[in-house]
Amino acid sequence: AAGPRRGSSWSWRSRAWDRPLTAYYLIVGAGLLILVLGLVMVYSASMIKALELSLPGSYFFRKQLLAAVIGSGLMLVATRVPLKLLRAFTYPLLAGTVFAMCLVQIPGIGVSQGGNRNWISLGGPFMLQPSEFGKLALILWGADLLARKQDKKLLTQWKHMLVPLVPVAFMLLGLIMLGGDMGTAIVLTAILFGLLWLAGAPTRLFAGVLAFAGFLGFILISSNPNRMSRLNCIGATDLGPQGQCWQAVHGIYALASGGWFGSGLGASVEKWGQLPEPHNDFIFAVTGEELGLAGTLSVLALFAALGYAGIRVAGRTEDPFVRYAAGGVTTWITAQAVINIGAVLGLLPIAGVPLPLFSYGGSALLPTMFAVGLLIAFAREEPAAKAALAMRRPGVRWKSMRRRVKKRPSGER
Repeated sequence: AAGPRRGSSWSWRSRAWDRPLTAYYLIVGAGLLILVLGLVMVYSASMIKALELSLPGSYFFRKQLLAAVIGSGLMLVATRVPLKLLRAFTYPLLAGTVFAMCLVQIPGIGVSQGGNRNWISLGGPFMLQPSEFGKLALILWGADLLARKQDKKLLTQWKHMLVPLVPVAFMLLGLIMLGGDMGTAIVLTAILFGLLWLAGAPTRLFAGVLAFAGFLGFILISSNPNRMSRLNCIGATDLGPQGQCWQAVHGIYALASGGWFGSGLGASVEKWGQLPEPHNDFIFAVTGEELGLAGTLSVLALFAALGYAGIRVAGRTEDPFVRYAAGGVTTWITAQAVINIGAVLGLLPIAGVPLPLFSYGGSALLPTMFAVGLLIAFAREEPAAKAALAMRRPGVRWKSMRRRVKKRPSGER
């Protein structure tokens, strides 16, 4: 009797995952939970840093909350924008992003932070990082370009698959590397590979682009002592003779001291000046220290759910633009999450990229929330999902109830 019960349980779970609105609910639920948990952890992780700078304890949290409110508006816009208007917007977005990234290199306009010159001052405490919007711009512009070429059956020729997608991507990479931001360049490269893979690039072509990017990355890393030291700190358990592995080692200390359920929200020790960037690049380490293994696994599960839903949306749509855009956004969020969490765990070099939707930083949060809004819109526009949502509208229910009433015998009341 146990066999049929297990089979029926598996069948129920399979049906639940195959429901039309599964991807829609996963994207909405996982995205909002990551955002809310991120706000809580930004408040907890940034209090000491703010006090060190003689600022109110809630200073970074209030800025992140403001960015989340603005991002929520952008997310709602993304869920409602017509597909035709979105595709028309891709070229102005790319041009504006390139222009802003060029402004970063102009003295007096561009601002350097943490050794990287990739910011524009907006006055007061507010700054903008154009390269974060470059990720979104490359995805939407590349999706529109590949979709138009697919409609014309041009993607079977390697030159149409590469040109102008790869040259434009390398132009963005060049502008980013002028500011020394290797982490953002790696994420942008992952997005490019994701778009090429979705377009059906042959293995030789894919391997060629990957080999060239790897060779270029090796030159850029080996020519910079700071990047080489980060590479040497992978898996480090010792601070090093000059403390070059300080951040990596203290990230491991934070995770190790968290145990199963953590020391409690707000009770982190490493954020008291020991761990650099506790509210940004290494917020996952503070999460592990305060919420323990249960907290970090919850964050990983939320990102896995978001990634699964994005892949499902890209795989089920019949619109090539939606497939490329959904796949590009999913590649962006999952690759950046893997790079950030891998660095905190000591499995990858510290790249200096934030954890999407979770880390502090308005410039990173705004385009990411807009991208999640697009995923929500794409998931809702699936034919089966549209039909399921239509059946849940009050008007449809009322009409169906009226039809059922008419079928009753005339004597019933």
